[in-house]
Amino acid sequence: MMTRRLVQLFTGLAMYGISLAMFIRAGLGLDPWDVFHQGVAGRTGLSIGAVVIIVSFLVLLLWIPLRQWPGFGTLCNAVLVGVFADVGLAMIPSFSHLGGQIALLGGAVVLNAIASACYIGARFGPGARDGLMTGLARRTGWSVRVSRTLIEVVVLAAGWLLGGSVGVGTVVYALAIGPLVQLLLPRFMVPAAIPSQAPAQVPGQARTENAAEEAGETVATS
Repeated sequence: MMTRRLVQLFTGLAMYGISLAMFIRAGLGLDPWDVFHQGVAGRTGLSIGAVVIIVSFLVLLLWIPLRQWPGFGTLCNAVLVGVFADVGLAMIPSFSHLGGQIALLGGAVVLNAIASACYIGARFGPGARDGLMTGLARRTGWSVRVSRTLIEVVVLAAGWLLGGSVGVGTVVYALAIGPLVQLLLPRFMVPAAIPSQAPAQVPGQARTENAAEEAGETVATS
């Protein structure tokens, strides 16, 4: 079981980073957080992967007042998505033909959904950004949908002002990612251990597993 979880986690994070590179190379617009990452990268000269990593750890600092606890998967997410985004950008060429751009965008959305289902289903903890949304919802009493919308509107606006790419891909992602992850997540969700047979949990393990489920609900309800 643990081997499956680890393989699923690392595969999902690698695919997520590659999907980000595909979105960028498609040139038709990014999801809200990546609009922000791209905007910051353009202003600072850092690679998109480096910005993703830096922003991930800055967002984790916001978990402290929300009393959120990162899991193993949270920390892996913070590093590996950015690494594989840069790897993908080095391997995937840009497309100038609209047909190629549309195909790349479609592939990016599907790959991103599979990647999300993989790493959420591994139950090692949510990504930094998903944890921020679920933590804000828990502390304020707002719904996850409201918390997610508020945060993503803010980062989208900031990213656009910084020069990030907003376009049809932004809309396609917003409309498609929730239903796709909701469809795929049951296929990748690792069953929770049966309480009577499970070993004693280490501190924070229950919080990590609950956070993974909340992260799945965050994506599925968007």
